[in-house]
Amino acid sequence: MKDELAVALIQTNLYWEDVTANLSSLEEKIAALEKPVDIIVLPEMFNLGFTMNTSLAEHSNMTTSRWMKNTAKQTGALVVGSFAVKEHNNFYNRLFYVFPDGSSVYSDKRHLFRMGEEHAAYTPGEARKIITWKGWNILGLVCYDLRFPVWSRNLTDDPYDLLIYVASWPARRANAWNILLKARAIENLCYVIGVNRVGEDGNGIKYQGDSVAHDFLGEPRLAIGSAEDEKVVTLSNSELRTYRTQFPAYLDADDFVLNEKNITQSL
Repeated sequence: MKDELAVALIQTNLYWEDVTANLSSLEEKIAALEKPVDIIVLPEMFNLGFTMNTSLAEHSNMTTSRWMKNTAKQTGALVVGSFAVKEHNNFYNRLFYVFPDGSSVYSDKRHLFRMGEEHAAYTPGEARKIITWKGWNILGLVCYDLRFPVWSRNLTDDPYDLLIYVASWPARRANAWNILLKARAIENLCYVIGVNRVGEDGNGIKYQGDSVAHDFLGEPRLAIGSAEDEKVVTLSNSELRTYRTQFPAYLDADDFVLNEKNITQSL
């Protein structure tokens, strides 16, 4: 296990529904990182912006996926971010973990933002995916998932160390973003990273960023603010494990079963 994990948070404006411009812009920001990192985290729908225009969705092995694989290979980092994917007759807001060797794992956004008609355009995910990278167990979720603590619940039989949210979270609800990220860190005894975009999208919705890394106490280890920027935070697994030993609140967590539609998920 690697004790210290360097994570890059890429907080950026996005060009509306313009894959080429967004990927080019992100290349520049990643190249500007001052040191090698272990993980690169991008915002939700980083290639298009938060659009319901499913005609722009890609198959999972096309332009954006290949860009992620190339970026992971060139940097030696795990690259995390979501984009719109077409699969058969369905569309998904799909989060990818892409490894430097070209392999990838994905999970689909579970909670679709009905106030933006996302539930009418995309199909919800059915399972969480916890991956292991350099000895760290990592769970990635997408934006609106943040409001639903059951879905992020840290389990004693399948625990994670780092919880990542990629987002297009509007400025007018920034207070909820900041409070809920802190709460997820405290209740799950884990590090939490939230990467949000800035700027204004094609629907006139404004975003103020507030990308952040919280430790297991809910204390910020890194806070970017409201400007475009790329920052690196270093997380310590030994610090996390020491705190979990000293304050094992997870041992008193309630057991329950989540039943939704035709899915039964034991949590």
